[in-house]
This record gives sequence, C-alpha cells and structure tokens, in this order.
Amino acid sequence: MQQRVINVPNVYNYKIMISKHISDKEGVYSITAIRRGIDNTPNEEQKACMELTALEIFEPLRDWVGGPIKINSFFRSPELNTAIGGSSKSQHCKGQAIDLDDTFGKCTNAEMYRWIKEHLDFDQMIWEFGDDDNPDWVHVSYISGAENRNRCLRASRVNGKTTYSII
Repeated sequence: MQQRVINVPNVYNYKIMISKHISDKEGVYSITAIRRGIDNTPNEEQKACMELTALEIFEPLRDWVGGPIKINSFFRSPELNTAIGGSSKSQHCKGQAIDLDDTFGKCTNAEMYRWIKEHLDFDQMIWEFGDDDNPDWVHVSYISGAENRNRCLRASRVNGKTTYSII
C-alpha cells in the first residue's frame, strides 16, 4: 500500500501564543484542513481578532474554570469553513468566534455558558445542540465593547437542518 503524503502548512509548527493559554497551533488546528491540504493561516487582522477574543472571552473563562478547556474550533479560513459546511457569515473566518467544550471535567458546557452570559461581554453565544441540561459545545464570539450584541441563541436540528432560536 502506498503511503499518502499530506502537505501541512507551516503554521502548525509555530510555537507562538495567541494568549496565555492558546497557542497559534491550537487556534488554527483542524483535522479537515490537514486531511484536505487547506491552508488555515490567519492574516494579521484575523490574528488580532483572535487575540482579542482570547483575551476577552477565553482567558477569563479559563481562570474561572481553573483548568484547560478544549477548543473545538477557533479560526477557519473561508476555504476550510466551506469544506465543513459552515455559515458563509461565520465569525470564525474573522477570528472572532471560538467553540469550547469542557472535555476535561472541570465543569459542564452548561456551566460555562451560564458563567459567560452572567460575567462577560460577548457578541453572540450559541448553546450548540445537546439537550436542555447541557449543550454539545458552546460557541461564543467577540467583536468589541461597542459592537457586541450579547445575543444568546440555541442551535437545534429540524428536519436535518440547523435552526437557531433566541434564548
């Protein structure tokens, strides 16, 4: 059997930090990008948005949680976003959105959702699927103190399509 060689962009080898607890590698990591050879490198403006989102959302949340939080998705290039079926308006493509999942057992996704809602300024937060007790993950975005809407939504699947309702 012939071994398939995948060309991985150099960004995956960087040891640069976006914030105290998020490396560049973690902020752009995507198995889909790796498998399909998609360059998922943010430009300077996108990286600045990632740094702001990490500073205003991720780091205060991580301090409250008291340990690591899994990042399911942070930056997505438009090509990667299309490949995974993301919204054409996704804030991930601007570096303004992060999907979080507490797989480390420090607290539940529902507890993170509630804490963010009560303590942080954000643009949009989505209770992503799951059930009434706990979302599968939490999507949260940040633009700026002047532009954030503090909008809370719930994502559900209806007839195979994702729908959003205000909560």
